[in-house]
Amino acid sequence: MRELNFIRKINIWRVKNVDEKKFIFFLSILIGFIAGLAAVLLKTSVHYIETFFRNYKNIQIQNEYYIILPFIGILITVLFIRFFIKDDISHGVTKILYAISRKNSKIKKHNTYSSIVSCSFTGGFGGSVGMEAPILYTGAAIGSNVGALFHLNYKTLTLLIGCGVAGALSAIFKAPITGLIFVFEVLMLDLTTASLIPILISTVTGAIVSSLLLGKQIEFYFTIKDVFNFNNIPFYILLGIVAGFISLYFVRISSWIERIFKRDNNPFRKLIIGALILGCMIYFFPPLYGEGYSSMKSILSGNTQELLNHSILVNWGNNSWGFLLFLTILVFLKVIAMAITTGSGGIGGVFAPSLFVGGVTGFAFARVINLTFPSWLNLTESNFTLVGMAGIVTGVMQAPLTAIFLIAEITGGYTLFIPLIITSSISYITIHQFEKYSIYAKRLAEKGDLIAHDKDKVVLTHLKVENVIEKNFIPVDVEAKLGDLVDIIAKSKRNIFPVIDNQYHFMGMIMLDDVREVMFNKEDYNRLLVKDFMIQPPEHITLSDHMEVVMNKFKTSGLWNLPVIEDNRYIGFVSRSMVFNIYRKKLIEFAEE
Repeated sequence: MRELNFIRKINIWRVKNVDEKKFIFFLSILIGFIAGLAAVLLKTSVHYIETFFRNYKNIQIQNEYYIILPFIGILITVLFIRFFIKDDISHGVTKILYAISRKNSKIKKHNTYSSIVSCSFTGGFGGSVGMEAPILYTGAAIGSNVGALFHLNYKTLTLLIGCGVAGALSAIFKAPITGLIFVFEVLMLDLTTASLIPILISTVTGAIVSSLLLGKQIEFYFTIKDVFNFNNIPFYILLGIVAGFISLYFVRISSWIERIFKRDNNPFRKLIIGALILGCMIYFFPPLYGEGYSSMKSILSGNTQELLNHSILVNWGNNSWGFLLFLTILVFLKVIAMAITTGSGGIGGVFAPSLFVGGVTGFAFARVINLTFPSWLNLTESNFTLVGMAGIVTGVMQAPLTAIFLIAEITGGYTLFIPLIITSSISYITIHQFEKYSIYAKRLAEKGDLIAHDKDKVVLTHLKVENVIEKNFIPVDVEAKLGDLVDIIAKSKRNIFPVIDNQYHFMGMIMLDDVREVMFNKEDYNRLLVKDFMIQPPEHITLSDHMEVVMNKFKTSGLWNLPVIEDNRYIGFVSRSMVFNIYRKKLIEFAEE
């Protein structure tokens, strides 16, 4: 209570003495700093847990440990979530989008730490996932809760979520531009000067914190050795097409496996089955263990044999085409391993798996070309590895700018800028023919919960049916006579009358214009019944309908008033004019800077 009073006093003083914009700048520094610390904590914990188990035993015994370690990690994660958190914290970026769309940008307090703890066990013990989504969710939660502490409005809370996400991603990769672009491209926030500066501050702050605390430790970084050759443009175009279809496989297969695991309501059965399959996959293909960045470093540095060192399939490396087969299997299995990890209860994201799949795809693509045409082609395999990463990240996340600038930043320059643009663009065009939304947004789009850049859609997502229902329509009993209806008309100020039975079930409705000609004929009062004039509306609204659905129903029906029916019971009416009035007020609020 004393703490709450202290914060209240600070808030009162802040409102009276501190300019709002300057306060937001201060919060953006604070959020970027905390998000950077959180990223460092997660990054370090996963690294040291993973390193401990990798170096604990000799290679032969380690392979056997691969079967059990993911199970232990996911088990700890499941127990932690089930008995301590008691909430769903999977699919971090999707959860952020949902919070912005449907939760007024409010994220629960436990999300400031729960994803870090869960992902540390999942990833550290070998779960085949990335830690980017959990740390982004953590950064978003930090931004949301800091804003809520000072009772800031929805628009500012959303901005602070963007600050947290940018700071966290920037800290993970030490890539501030990528953090900035990701917020606007994936979270779909409006790009304005008022939002740009705070997010810039947070993303730079996060990168500085990470650099100061980690230096170059645990860093995925590569210096380009060979410059881009313009003669290789056709191959980068072809790689873009390949990346687009691999991305399609990535999205479709991961969604399919996710649906399979969701059908089972027993978390421990899912854990046992999923972890056992995952362990066996890692046993034969050790590069599937963890995020996969160590494998990427091996490929980029030319030490490709390291991918096979811990595998019982090590002899495949003795033959060039056998090694390529090994890599091809890795591409397809990494997606399955990732989906199984999260489906069985682990916590992690798709960012690192996308980079892994992209890197292996790009390398294998270049190696196949070089082996097929050894006399006149010599593609730089490291360049194609990096560009392949961008291609898959683009396809999976449908975020070409994020992918391009990420690779540019982690390579320390823009030497590959042209091929990055070419491959990413082609990959985006390819997958967009089959998948309209990214892997993050797909689940929300299917439910109508996805927020968009368009202010109109943003406003509509925040309008709820229950807030626009009008209940001043006087109902009439289905067994009533015309005379009873006339008495009701005399008392009503509306021209529509819902018809119900004795249990309030909606039977139909009567339009005043349909009874106007006979309502003054008193001889018909007892002869004609209400049901004689009753009509069925072409559409009706339910409480669960999203406002975009409601507006489409108005459009298709041509009516200005539609009944709200839930479980066949009459609730009220929604009028198009009421929706428009509330919409205009909300639009003004969102448009204000």
